[in-house]
Amino acid sequence: DLHTISYEQVGNPNGRPAVFLHGGPGVGISPGYRRFFDPDHYRVILPDQRGAGQSAPYAEFKDNTTWDLVDDLEELRRHLGIKDWVVMGGSWGSLLALCYAIEHPTSVAGLIIRGVFLGRQSEIEWLHEAGGASEIYPDEWAEYRKLPDKMGSASAVPAYLECLSSDDEATRIAAARAWRRWEGSMAAMATDEKTIVGMQDDWATLPIARIECSYTHNNFFLKSDNHVLENCHRIADIPCRIVQGRYDIICPAVSAWQVHKALPQSKLSIVQDGAHSPMDRGMAVELVNASEAFKSL
Repeated sequence: DLHTISYEQVGNPNGRPAVFLHGGPGVGISPGYRRFFDPDHYRVILPDQRGAGQSAPYAEFKDNTTWDLVDDLEELRRHLGIKDWVVMGGSWGSLLALCYAIEHPTSVAGLIIRGVFLGRQSEIEWLHEAGGASEIYPDEWAEYRKLPDKMGSASAVPAYLECLSSDDEATRIAAARAWRRWEGSMAAMATDEKTIVGMQDDWATLPIARIECSYTHNNFFLKSDNHVLENCHRIADIPCRIVQGRYDIICPAVSAWQVHKALPQSKLSIVQDGAHSPMDRGMAVELVNASEAFKSL
């Protein structure tokens, strides 16, 4: 009753259906995501997940969990009269794609996942506690820690969630900018200050920070810490392409490797000059290659 989901369709109305799952959660759809599919072959559906992009309410994390989004995808598939579709997702979108496939394997014709994230405690600690990404980006880590340190909080995520839930708009915006800066600084192989500042647009940053922080605080609402790997047997027969940047600091390559090993029929492409962003050339090329390969499905 609370949420309304916005989506767009591009490409061939009679083509092979494919759905693109954005990251975050909370990032929303951008026009560049259309580029990974041949519009003559594919009918591409790009939904804004709950609280993100054009979906409403804006930046809302109430009634917004992994399993709500899984249900939304299945409802959208039925609404559009689609038998099954190719599912592409990166970063958080890779976890959502995997969870959706595990719940609805017959709805998925093929999986393309990038910058694999499995929502495990170890991955959360890598990004949000000292001793992980902080060792590679100590300067940005110092900026990220300013808010928790000011609040006297040893853990960053609860401190940020408190500020992002504040009734004071200035408090929410300041926390959202700091949260977004931390992850944005690591997104691409080379990210300059101008690009980082550009990522901190208030309208786009608030839903990313609020929703992503809520999911992180709740361990992404998974049924167990290792939910995906424990259930890979349910999707073992689904064709799967994995694209992973060698230098992805946000989602290190070990998770992609473990999914690949749990799905012996999957194909893993490690991009030697790739990081986290799907828009870096090497990453984009491999994502297009994956969708091209799936034309035979």
